[in-house]
Amino acid sequence: MAALTERDRAVLALEARPWRTAGAKERAIRAELDISATRYYQLLNALLDNPEALAADPVLVNRLRRIRERRRAER
Repeated sequence: MAALTERDRAVLALEARPWRTAGAKERAIRAELDISATRYYQLLNALLDNPEALAADPVLVNRLRRIRERRRAER
């Protein structure tokens, strides 16, 4: 497995931050990562299956995995 890239770490760090207003996260995605929100969520979803991401931030990754699985089960 390859180590996490700077962008991977930045995606995880951004996801871990609390967001107080609607749209703040999307503005931060564009400003800090220079990617669209759609691309951000694609990258984040891929990171949830990456063992390196799990090792880097197990609490965040496991929480997001549980949310993803719950949403999949609701479909």
